[in-house]
Amino acid sequence: MSTYFKPACVLVSLCLIGCDSGENSPAVTAPEPAATIAIIAAAPELGAFGIDLDNQDTAVKPGDDFFRYANGKWLDTYELPADRNRHGNFDVLTDRADARVRTVVDDLTNMEPPQGSIEQKISDYYLSYMNTEALNALGISPLRPGLAQLAEIDSMAQLVAAFGRSRLNGTASPFSFGIGPDRSNPDVHQLSLSIGGIGLPDRDYYLLDTDRFEKIRQEYTSHITRMLNFANIADAATKAAAILQLETQIAERMWPRADRRNRDLTYNPMSYEQFVAAYPGFDWGVYFNAAGIPQLDALNISFPSAMSPVIELIAAVPLDDWKSYMTYHYISSNASVLAEEIDNENYYFYSTVLNGVPEQRPRWERGIARVGASNGVGEAIGQVYVERHFPAAAKEQMLVLVENLRSALAQSIAEIDWMGADTKIEANLKLNAFRPKIAYPDEWKDFTALDLTRDDLFANTQSVREFNYADELADLGRPTNREEWGMTPQTVNAYYNASFNEIVFPAGILQPPFFDPAADLAVNYGGIAAVIGHEMGHGFDDQGSKVDSLGVQRNWWTDADRANFDRLTTALAAQYSQFEPVPGNFVDGNFTLGENIGDVGGLSLAYRAYKMALGGEEAPILAGLTGDQRFFLSWAQVWQSKSREESTVQRLTSDPHSPPEFRVNGVVRNFDEWYEAFDVQPGDALYLPPEARIRIW
Repeated sequence: MSTYFKPACVLVSLCLIGCDSGENSPAVTAPEPAATIAIIAAAPELGAFGIDLDNQDTAVKPGDDFFRYANGKWLDTYELPADRNRHGNFDVLTDRADARVRTVVDDLTNMEPPQGSIEQKISDYYLSYMNTEALNALGISPLRPGLAQLAEIDSMAQLVAAFGRSRLNGTASPFSFGIGPDRSNPDVHQLSLSIGGIGLPDRDYYLLDTDRFEKIRQEYTSHITRMLNFANIADAATKAAAILQLETQIAERMWPRADRRNRDLTYNPMSYEQFVAAYPGFDWGVYFNAAGIPQLDALNISFPSAMSPVIELIAAVPLDDWKSYMTYHYISSNASVLAEEIDNENYYFYSTVLNGVPEQRPRWERGIARVGASNGVGEAIGQVYVERHFPAAAKEQMLVLVENLRSALAQSIAEIDWMGADTKIEANLKLNAFRPKIAYPDEWKDFTALDLTRDDLFANTQSVREFNYADELADLGRPTNREEWGMTPQTVNAYYNASFNEIVFPAGILQPPFFDPAADLAVNYGGIAAVIGHEMGHGFDDQGSKVDSLGVQRNWWTDADRANFDRLTTALAAQYSQFEPVPGNFVDGNFTLGENIGDVGGLSLAYRAYKMALGGEEAPILAGLTGDQRFFLSWAQVWQSKSREESTVQRLTSDPHSPPEFRVNGVVRNFDEWYEAFDVQPGDALYLPPEARIRIW
């Protein structure tokens, strides 16, 4: 959900499944009535029943702006701190999790843990980050050996090798790769080769001729100049202009963002021999050997039509320009572990210029974020976190909710009339095969081979990078592990992994306003149950629906059913493309389609499950609100958020989620039940005629 539901290594997309009713419908087992949830806390954290009604602006008609009706007073009175580009309930929980992680880390630093223990590694990594006096004394000197290596490149072969080492060194390359489950056989790993290497958030920043983006390009060039000057690079301004021109040429060859998420277009497996023959003019043997992959039998090409144009670009651009490009990115990608003046300059461009944030967060917060990240030692911290902050009973409650949502989706599949019998059979197979992962992994990552010290942050950072890189490369020779997690337990997020057909909910998100064991039933269903439905829906969205119950990418739809589905999703994309959060900057309905399907479908499933959980009884009236009103207000409360204009523009070009305002208003206007609950009438700003409302599930 929002920017939060997309780990880089997994697919998160939403799929709507409808079913034919009548004699041709497949036999579907009638779903069991949803189980109820035991209350294990004395009182809800928010308000009297789980919603903070003080945030409402009741002067706004629900039908004109439901987001503001639910959150208007908070939106009018809350001031973004100088160190934030946005703030909302996700951030509230992240701050809470960070504070808890800091307590864990402080406890470890005070106990002087044994050398070689994971406790020592956590403590020393954090302390090395906090020692700004040592970092400032070192200046840019930790990068000198790497900068010298880049300066010594004097041939195409050496440049290609440097591209191959770019992930290990923290620099840049127009080619990149990752290793994950093979989409046609998720039990084995596959390397996917991609195009990238630009420093701005999206190709639009280079290619669109607007005052906003032109100013950013000018600022980018000045920023590159200042970063090169830290390393005493001669003629820095000229080199900065050449870097912008080079990255613009890469951007011209990149696919549009909507195409980059299309699974049909981005899965192009071939043998290594076929690959080398298809894309000559680049020494792939040198590239992969330098990357630590001396033998590669097969791989996937994510953006095939961009490959040859990029190879031609590499040959055409002067070697010195490529060296300047890699030098800048080497400094920039490592800036946060260097002297404060270098870190501050990098922050100025990437946070102040691009996101409008004037100040950095306190250093301890940045240290906790670094040490506690998935690519840090966050999973080790997570073991202590869940022991202290996540009761076992809450995990059991989540499992009950998941099964309730599974029953709701089964009922929806049985009832919808736009999907035929054969497709429904496959849809139910996939639904039944969904595997939930709740709170924390059953198997924990082993950090024995990782060495960290208290007195060398740059070396620690490189050790962590090499540790994670070696672990990823080793995947090429071993089967996939379905017990691995893509997020730490303390992460405030969730995701769907198409290759394993699993939905994953870390402990961090299982807190109010998403989940509160003491809250009203409607509140939990409008919150965490809708999140569960969202993630389940990713298995049936415009991209997830291209993967079957076993995680294999294949077409399991009839042509007629896919056409019906595409008709609905095309209409939904058109709805969202009309939203204009910043003047002149619209939501890209096709780019955000998967997440929008997830939101509409997830809330629909949550509503159905809520009614099932009531067992035919009427919900009580609380504070003058019906159960349905509380349900929709809970959804709106989840997305309570403010952001800076610059940040919103960046997310419109690079984030597949719609802005929070439209994750509320864009969803509820498709619900007949919302119209009834809040007496929304023609003439209200959000009103859609019944025939224009999109409900897939």
